[in-house]
Amino acid sequence: MRTHECHSAVVITGSRDGLSAMSGTLPHFLQEPDDAYIVKSNPIKLHCRARPALQIFFKCNGEWVHQNQHTSLEHIELGTGLKIREVMINVSRQQVEDFHGPEDFWCLCVAWSHLGTSKSRKATVRIAYLRKNFEQEPQGMEVPINGMIVLHCRPPEGVPAAEVEWLKNEELVSSLEDINIDTRADHNLIINEARLSDSGNYTCLASNIVARRRSATATVIVFVNGGWSSWTDWSECNVRCGRGVQKRTRTCTNPAPLNGGAFCEGMSVQKSTCTSPCPVDGGWAEWTMWSVCSSECERQRTRECTDPEPKHGGRLCDGPALDMDNCTGDLCIQDRKLLHDVKVPQADMESSNDVALYSGLAAGLVTMVVLVIAVTLYRRNQSEYGVDVIDSSALTGGFQSFSFKSARQGNPLLMNSSMQPDLTVSRTYTGPICFPDSMEKELIPEPALFDPLPDLKVKVHSSFMVSLGVSERAEYHVKAPSQTFPRGVVQEIRGSGGTLGGRGKSQLAPVQPALVSSMMTGKRPLRTSGVFGHGGGRLVVPNAGVSLLVPHSAIEEDTTWELYMSITQQDSSALSDEGQEILLSPEVTYGPPGLTLSCPVALTVAHCADVSSEDWSIKLKRQTQDNSWEEVMTAEEESTSCYCLLDTQCCHLLVERPGCYALVGEALTQAAGKRLRLAAFGNMEPNFLNYSIRVYCVDDTPHAFQEVVSVEWGRGGCLLEEPKTLLFRANSFSLQVSIQDIPQFLWSIKPFTTCQEFSFSQVWCSSQSPLQCAFSLERYSPAANQLSCKISVRQVKGHEQILQVYTTIAENEKDTVPFFTQSDCTITSQTGSRAFKIPLSIRQRICATFDTANAKGKDWQLLAQKLHIDRNLGYFARQTSPSAVILSLWEAQHQERGDLDSLASALEEIGKVQSKHSTSADTLDRISKTIPSSDSTMNRSSDELDANHT
Repeated sequence: MRTHECHSAVVITGSRDGLSAMSGTLPHFLQEPDDAYIVKSNPIKLHCRARPALQIFFKCNGEWVHQNQHTSLEHIELGTGLKIREVMINVSRQQVEDFHGPEDFWCLCVAWSHLGTSKSRKATVRIAYLRKNFEQEPQGMEVPINGMIVLHCRPPEGVPAAEVEWLKNEELVSSLEDINIDTRADHNLIINEARLSDSGNYTCLASNIVARRRSATATVIVFVNGGWSSWTDWSECNVRCGRGVQKRTRTCTNPAPLNGGAFCEGMSVQKSTCTSPCPVDGGWAEWTMWSVCSSECERQRTRECTDPEPKHGGRLCDGPALDMDNCTGDLCIQDRKLLHDVKVPQADMESSNDVALYSGLAAGLVTMVVLVIAVTLYRRNQSEYGVDVIDSSALTGGFQSFSFKSARQGNPLLMNSSMQPDLTVSRTYTGPICFPDSMEKELIPEPALFDPLPDLKVKVHSSFMVSLGVSERAEYHVKAPSQTFPRGVVQEIRGSGGTLGGRGKSQLAPVQPALVSSMMTGKRPLRTSGVFGHGGGRLVVPNAGVSLLVPHSAIEEDTTWELYMSITQQDSSALSDEGQEILLSPEVTYGPPGLTLSCPVALTVAHCADVSSEDWSIKLKRQTQDNSWEEVMTAEEESTSCYCLLDTQCCHLLVERPGCYALVGEALTQAAGKRLRLAAFGNMEPNFLNYSIRVYCVDDTPHAFQEVVSVEWGRGGCLLEEPKTLLFRANSFSLQVSIQDIPQFLWSIKPFTTCQEFSFSQVWCSSQSPLQCAFSLERYSPAANQLSCKISVRQVKGHEQILQVYTTIAENEKDTVPFFTQSDCTITSQTGSRAFKIPLSIRQRICATFDTANAKGKDWQLLAQKLHIDRNLGYFARQTSPSAVILSLWEAQHQERGDLDSLASALEEIGKVQSKHSTSADTLDRISKTIPSSDSTMNRSSDELDANHT
């Protein structure tokens, strides 16, 4: 009370100027302190505002709060001229824990005016918490259809009291959307009339301002007891004669038992006795009297099958019903002549007619023989000409097409089968990621490529060979089949003991024996590994469109890790149970699981989605330890745990945790589409008359296409046309494959087999399994050794692609030309500076320049913007060196093009340096001009760049 008087004195003394305005008015609280909860260790603020008020102080638990702990604000209300004062205090967790009283920690406000004081309401302050264990968890149950479902839930103890929500199959249950559901009754979930759709896994979710708790999952099964259908009609009696049995049936389908419901009680078959009349066979009645003799000297009589008549399925009478006889024993006179004299000329006439008939048949037979000989000679003449095969461009995915050209004779679509074709290979490769080998090495062909063609000289000239480091024109001299290996394997065997081509030691990981074995058997490896250290490197799964970039310094110094990558072959389990998602990429695993890195790695995975429009919801999923799949992020969202850059054909991921990753997608509209790769293969069947054409439709990813390669390699098939891409829309229409324009006089195909169809679900959800349809053509003559036709692949009410086939049919496997695989993809790992496009010294200077902001605004955010990596910048912000991670992503994105022009152009634009140089050395100069340099590392950097881009 003494303290109260002291404060009052102070207030009155210091507020003489406002006495007139506040006379006759007690303080009125505009804002009183509210109840509050302390979450974890965060203090809370209590507010109090009154008018008119000279002073306001807080009193907590009966004691005045010290004046220094108050924060006070005041102002004059314009309309009334009264003084409004607002006061705030902080209450900490320690204060609440230290208080021990019969009630909760409380505070109130006391406001003073000229006439006296006013008190506010008490505000309690409590420490918020939520226990872990539910007081009562929901229990699973089985309920008949239309029964009531009651799931009980008592949430854990907590302050404030927890609010309860219900999840069904991880989706929120709302009583507002379904009037059949009630969630208001004491936290329980009540479903008044159970439906089949109410079956599922239910979870009670309790939450307050501190935490959220999940109960154990309760499985609810709504079952249906079976009911009988109506009886069928009685069946026929089981005997044809006498006493038998007939029956009728009913089925337990009205409704059928579901989800463990009881089966129908009672009999499903009823039987009853029946009597069937026995069959009566027919019998002839007596003959009638003979008729009067006719002018032809004949008489007749009849009888009927009426003694008895056939009944109930009995047999009819056997024998004729009409009988005829000569009246006079062949002595009847007709036209004044004896009857036997008249019949003699008739016999002569019948004899002459038979001679004419046989003469006509003989003449027709001779005519047919002449026609057959003429057709045979015509076909032999036609077989002397051959098909001029149109030269195809290079094939995506490592396949190359042949161009058979010969002298044209007569029909330009035919080729002389006796002439040996001159094989000219025009190879241009764009497809699966592979390391180009720039060293000069002896070229050794692989067995699958040239062994079937002994003593063949093939001229090779193309950008594909240039990319392998071979001169513009090289020649393969192939002898008889011998013990040869794929070219890349031989390079590794020869290079393991010293230098290669005189240019220094190889920094490429040796090929594993399993890899060589896989190549010799025609199966590509699905797992690759390499040893990496502080210098980082790159790991590639050959011919699969999958690679892993380990940045420099991601692994600690004096530490090495054996990293591996593999592709899952079995059916995918990454898809949701609803069936709306499809797999867009292979499931890729990298490890080992205990791998620790200082920065994220760049994982590149090919996909088959058409991302040109916003018709997809694409998600990145990761497999957990219990082999289930969790969603990491969607391609459009902002995330700080992972980065996803979606290109037209590849997805570049920045990930930090080893594991198994996959891209899945859900079509949002019918305009969503995925790319299919179409390819046609063919080979002669063992009878040498039938030719088999197989058309494959697979997801447009290198890995999916290599599955087809592996199958056809084993069959000895030939690639008949360059693979093409078809855009398949999510419009629920099927895919049709048809063969057209078959030469009618040379080849035939069975009726109703020229068109085959795949349902929409088969194509849309094909993922790992390639779709195949086959056409079997039969040639009329072994001399017909050229085939030309057209294969149409189209989606109903969608896009169409045409595969034009021109091929020469060989008589045996020795004459076939097998398709090509990308044999140079045996190098699967690179380490150190050779694995990167940007030299290390340049990379370090870029990071030093852009990792710290400066007055000119040249920081890593500007670098990301100029490199078109300006989305989800929050991910880079949490990295130790944002610029280094941005450059790693740029390396992964440009690993195939392999030039620094885009990087140099971006740095020039930042530094506003204009230049038109484009060579490798000048590109390095362009980069160095935009980065401050205080050392003499440029010469070393230039050497590194030249080594990388020779």
